[in-house]
Amino acid sequence: MPNSLAAEKSPYLRQHADNPVDWMPWGEAAFAKARTEQKPIFLSIGYSTCHWCHVMAHESFENPAIAALLNRHFVPVKVDREERPDVDKVYMSYVQAMTGHGGWPLSAWLTPDLKPFFGGTYFPPEDRHGRAGFPSLLQVIARGWETERDKLVAEGDRVLGTLREYHGRPAAAAEPSDLVLAGGAAFEKCFQHFYESFDAQWGGFGGAPKFPRATNFNFLFRVAAVQGVQSEVGAEAVKLATATLRAMAQGGLHDHVGGGFHRYSVDEQWFVPHFEKMLYDQAQLAVSYLEARQATGNPTFGWVAHDILDYVSRDLTHPAGGFYTAEDADSLVSHGGKEHAEGAFYVWSAGELQALLGADYDFCAAHFGVLAEGNVGPAQDPHGEFRGKNILRSRASLGDTAAKLNLTPEAAEAKLLAVIARLRQARADRPRPGLDNKILTANNGLMISAFAKAAQVLDSVETGTGAVGYLQMATRAAEFIRGELYDENRGVLFRSWLEGRGTTEGFAEDYACLVQGLLDLYEAGFDVRWLQWAVQLQATMDREFWDEAGGGYFNSRADDKSLVLRLKEDYDGAEPAPSSLAAMNLLRLEAMVGGDQGVYRTRALQTIEGLRSQWERAPQALPQMVCAIELALASPRHVVLAGDPVREDFRALAKVLHEGLGPRQALLAADGAVGQAWLAERLPWVAPMQPLDGRATAYVCQHQSCQAPVDAPDKLRSLLMMNR
Repeated sequence: MPNSLAAEKSPYLRQHADNPVDWMPWGEAAFAKARTEQKPIFLSIGYSTCHWCHVMAHESFENPAIAALLNRHFVPVKVDREERPDVDKVYMSYVQAMTGHGGWPLSAWLTPDLKPFFGGTYFPPEDRHGRAGFPSLLQVIARGWETERDKLVAEGDRVLGTLREYHGRPAAAAEPSDLVLAGGAAFEKCFQHFYESFDAQWGGFGGAPKFPRATNFNFLFRVAAVQGVQSEVGAEAVKLATATLRAMAQGGLHDHVGGGFHRYSVDEQWFVPHFEKMLYDQAQLAVSYLEARQATGNPTFGWVAHDILDYVSRDLTHPAGGFYTAEDADSLVSHGGKEHAEGAFYVWSAGELQALLGADYDFCAAHFGVLAEGNVGPAQDPHGEFRGKNILRSRASLGDTAAKLNLTPEAAEAKLLAVIARLRQARADRPRPGLDNKILTANNGLMISAFAKAAQVLDSVETGTGAVGYLQMATRAAEFIRGELYDENRGVLFRSWLEGRGTTEGFAEDYACLVQGLLDLYEAGFDVRWLQWAVQLQATMDREFWDEAGGGYFNSRADDKSLVLRLKEDYDGAEPAPSSLAAMNLLRLEAMVGGDQGVYRTRALQTIEGLRSQWERAPQALPQMVCAIELALASPRHVVLAGDPVREDFRALAKVLHEGLGPRQALLAADGAVGQAWLAERLPWVAPMQPLDGRATAYVCQHQSCQAPVDAPDKLRSLLMMNR
């Protein structure tokens, strides 16, 4: 009989609805049960596409004997970390502080008043190698609760006090001149970290496992933009970023057949991935490859970006425009079977490929490194999960493959496209991985940024999809979020949508990611409604999440009584920290719409100061915040395009602005209509700007003065080069 999770919207919670564990969702009903029965809470946090979450579920939560232990001694509670990142942050911080590492599934034991006293991640179903298995651990904790409850409660109080002290330290105020010195030092220290930790053989930073952390690339491309891509430091920054991006695109981390990227690589070569695909990775990596295209002029990086966006458009997009959250790593091995395996949808035996491709098999084997015995060695596959299977990766460039097989480059490209098409068609007949089809506001904000950036950088010659198509994808997603996940009357966002809007209101990351997406969307299409909405959302974020005492933004609202600790994210990880994004957003808003007495800039500086201890000590932990510091120290620069944004002459000027990396600049449209009127109320100097002789015209302004307007792309290009 299903447990209490059967009524939940979350795909992750629904996955556990038929467990023999008496799971309850996070909420007052579970807390009241724990208080009434005086039992500790067993809290399990994960997400629907998490491989090791599936493993622990199959081994332990589907086991009747283990379920009986849980039900007898604890109140079991399940949390989807993607629905409640605030809850996850609290208890992940505890587990990391206690064990020195974290991850999912997260397992924590709490007192009835929600204070943690023990925790970890995955636990095996039996004792192994001197480590207690999950059933043994449950019995020990249950006995401890009966015989030494006071000690466990005191431990919860102690840990909570330590975490509160660490995360609650107020930031010291600093003079602007001090920020210049400290920010410059952090910028240099951050670059030095990536330079020294770079893997010159395989790309990336550090050893295995390797994660495609996009904020690293954001920072490196900012270094190149500030220093100049031709300078010694700028060229080195481009090399570090593009060598890594190239290695990732060639490796098994990249889905060469269906597009997009898997979550991370278990080895240093970007070869054997954990196969789940997350929307937030696709969004951020698309931007990274677009910036690589700008930095190098190499169209290959643009093709990879298109590959990502094509995958998202095809497989992760709701018919009404929002973007789904993820695809699972695991899938059924065969239709009608019961066996699941990680990567089953993605890997191939040599026999399968020979039967499918016939005469083209040799080409496929040469290019993708296919071996008759399988290409995953025991060092990369210690559990034998991929024995006899091949993970596709580009062993050489297409040009090298062509030369090896005596093909012209054109013939090799045509053959590669034909092989991929046949593999994709064959793979479509396999059982697909599970789709997490909830729509998260924050992830959609990141994806809106990606499509908006693609509209700026890519053109139809390079990609087969015009800028208008990319812009439409971003616009439809923004319209979906506004229609389905926004309360117009209260001005608040909601976190998630699945068959209707969820009940949980948005968190700081939802506002920060969506504001960024809306600013990017405005600069791609110049529809003023997105800039107006960004202003409204920033006001709500300031009201609900701002830390008046310490600066920066809390993850959660102050009125949530279910949280024993209100935290601020201080690490730019798989997704940027809300405060890092907010600092950048505030500085952009200051440039784009102004504000009473510089309120946006003031708050941005306070946000930067609120995380000073972290970015001074280890700036590589907050590369997105270091980018915000760079913007805060730069002189504001504007480019105003006067004319009709849909006309070709306007778009020709806009395209020049995105041909390469350069200083950040606020892009505005003097459209002679409602957009310009709204902007002029906030930036009066925009009011008189108009096209010259009926042609779209660009005004480049910096240091409170504007250059002579220009109305031709080559003139704008020259003007921008002179002012870099």
